[in-house]
Amino acid sequence: MNHTKPDKYGYYGEFGGAFVPEMLYPNIKELQENYEQIIQSDSFQEEFKSLLRDYVGRPTPLFFSKNLSAQFGAKIYLKREDLNHTGAHKINNAIGQVLLAKRLNKNRIIAETGAGQHGVATATACALMNIDCTIFMGEIDIDRQKPNVERMRILGAKVVAATSGSKTLKDATNEAIREWINNPVDTHYIIGSVVGPHPYPDLVTQFQSIISEEIKMQLNEQTGNERPDYVIACLGGGSNAIGAFYHFIDNGKTKLIAVEAGGEGVYSGKTAATIALGKIGIIHGSKTYLIQTDDGQIVEPHSISAGLDYPGIGPIHSFLHDTGKVEVVNVTDQEALDAAFHLSKVDGIIPALESAHALAHLNKMTLKTSDVVVINLSGRGDKDMLTYQKFM
Repeated sequence: MNHTKPDKYGYYGEFGGAFVPEMLYPNIKELQENYEQIIQSDSFQEEFKSLLRDYVGRPTPLFFSKNLSAQFGAKIYLKREDLNHTGAHKINNAIGQVLLAKRLNKNRIIAETGAGQHGVATATACALMNIDCTIFMGEIDIDRQKPNVERMRILGAKVVAATSGSKTLKDATNEAIREWINNPVDTHYIIGSVVGPHPYPDLVTQFQSIISEEIKMQLNEQTGNERPDYVIACLGGGSNAIGAFYHFIDNGKTKLIAVEAGGEGVYSGKTAATIALGKIGIIHGSKTYLIQTDDGQIVEPHSISAGLDYPGIGPIHSFLHDTGKVEVVNVTDQEALDAAFHLSKVDGIIPALESAHALAHLNKMTLKTSDVVVINLSGRGDKDMLTYQKFM
């Protein structure tokens, strides 16, 4: 069984598909029919890899943390996606999708964003390639992620507030899809995670798989073994997680751990722990696990981290969970905060609150001295300083 590629209808097992309004069907069909041929072409790959190297700054380092290793009694490595241009893994996908959009003759880009990193990455790629850009962001996220909002505006993007519902990522996504329906011909919608209708989950997966490709190469250079015992990543929609997991899914050795946002506790009513509480449903064009009431109404999620504040997960993650390829756990807001402050003090690295969820799971593990653990440090904490200041 192939655990990393959907079937021709966009399904990973029973998850995925393309549930879209009739007005968007031509756009989705155009993507489905052309994306593989375009992104696998030599000319695309040459331009994409050149930009990742010379503009984004890849490969990002794989840092052996002596301090964390001594504390936890194992070999702890941090994959430094926070050192990418714009400060997170999101730029990998944004560059790829803007290149794809230009080859599809689209002259306008729209995107949604939660923590703001996907918005900044998209605005950055659009500025580089001289293409019009509009970013939708929840009103609450605009308030708690002000530095990223200003970065998007400096880069020339228009930032539109989503004022409905919980005023967070889910609602920003709703508004972006609504805008796409109204402008289907000249506009490409860049989804920032492995969510949405086929082919988006596969498209984003392919662009982010560079993370685990580099981890394998770098770990082999540093240890003589390309297969770690554990890879840990935070899980919201799931783009950084699938990027970190991709090349280890079927190797028979590496245990993959995805860490969801437990919020104030799984049963507190303020959580984004989709696997702990979710039931199968349809959200934003795909079938997956999501947090919903018994009659199918989406429950508003909560996380101190804007990027994990989403009521569902990507269909590939639902599939990997159900097939036992990935263990899904969760940590609370407080545990993530504690981990962020700890890494800042022991290694001089201020992580994004999203990444801090992955770090926090170390406290719940029983490790051997021979264990090699890679944590995907998906973003840096500059954007979260306003939140951190409240707890200092």
